[in-house]
Amino acid sequence: MHPNAELPVDQILPGDCLEVMANLPAESIDLVFADPPYNLQLHQELWRPNQTRVAAVDDAWDRFPDFSDYDRFTRQWLAACQRVLKPNGTLWVIGTYHNIHRVGALLQELGYWILNSIVWIKDNPMPNFRGVRFTNAHETLIWAQKKRGAPYTFNYQAMKALNDGLQMRSDWRLPICNGGERLRINGEKAHSTQKPEALLYYVLQASSNPGDIVLDPFFGTGTTGVVARRLHRRWIGIERESSYIELAARRIAAVEPVPYDPQYFDTPDRRKQPRLPFGLLVASNLLQPGEPLYFMGDPALVARVLADGALEYDGQRGSIHAIARQIRQAPCNGWELWYYRDHATGDLYPLDRLRQALRAQNRDLENRRGTLDEHNL
Repeated sequence: MHPNAELPVDQILPGDCLEVMANLPAESIDLVFADPPYNLQLHQELWRPNQTRVAAVDDAWDRFPDFSDYDRFTRQWLAACQRVLKPNGTLWVIGTYHNIHRVGALLQELGYWILNSIVWIKDNPMPNFRGVRFTNAHETLIWAQKKRGAPYTFNYQAMKALNDGLQMRSDWRLPICNGGERLRINGEKAHSTQKPEALLYYVLQASSNPGDIVLDPFFGTGTTGVVARRLHRRWIGIERESSYIELAARRIAAVEPVPYDPQYFDTPDRRKQPRLPFGLLVASNLLQPGEPLYFMGDPALVARVLADGALEYDGQRGSIHAIARQIRQAPCNGWELWYYRDHATGDLYPLDRLRQALRAQNRDLENRRGTLDEHNL
């Protein structure tokens, strides 16, 4: 039986999120993304300088009598998510200053362990038309795991690649949902807090893998489902507003994902790959004894490769990591910091390039060996 057979995957489940989640199996969800009501009802109308009215959040689903009622609801849905999350599952929740601090405190009270607080910096925020406060130009996402210390998915290399090869930081600069992506009915926003697809792309790429099940208990117009479908994640959406359900269903049905191929959708985790010692590069004739290596590509910081796989630098012998630590005076990864010169082009490249080439060569040999074994059988 398919492991997801009991779950209503790739479906929008109508109804109240607390009631619907109560019917989902325990420990069945890999990732939760929650965009709950913010409780940000305004007590007066806002007007632009040109005397046009600002379309604020005045939906019934965002109204709560007081903070205690909002906190009670928040605690209930967070606990429901905690029950359905797998032991290694994580949860993302987004909010503004109106609610996110209350949500964070309740997360900790319930036993979640907060991994990161991400700031979504909006390139094109709505101005503060009254001019009495700073323009609200960001929202906050809290990323938390169900149980402190449990293993969890974090696709570090994928996020680094998305950020032009630099480690992804906790401040994400993305535009708000606008233009053709913004759903409208008769010229008006179909949903007052629709999130941009790029934001969900980051979230899902960072903390889930193809085939994982993503739950959105406040599905709205279906942005989570759209991105999950694009990235070959399974999804479950819960929504009580029939108008949103109809819009979300149409949006998701219109998505035609690229056929799944692990080459295009999976990012290998180098930490889980078989260990490959630096000396194997020397033994495999990819590097020669006496060949120079350049620390961070600096021609003034040169070490020499030794026949036994060690490095010699400034009269000291040691591994690529130990010598790198000695130079940098901090923990570091020698595979990424030492550079070699390509004999064909004369260009400098990190050692990791040779490591990955040798790994690819070994995989090819294994694949060919497997094909011959099958043929001999």
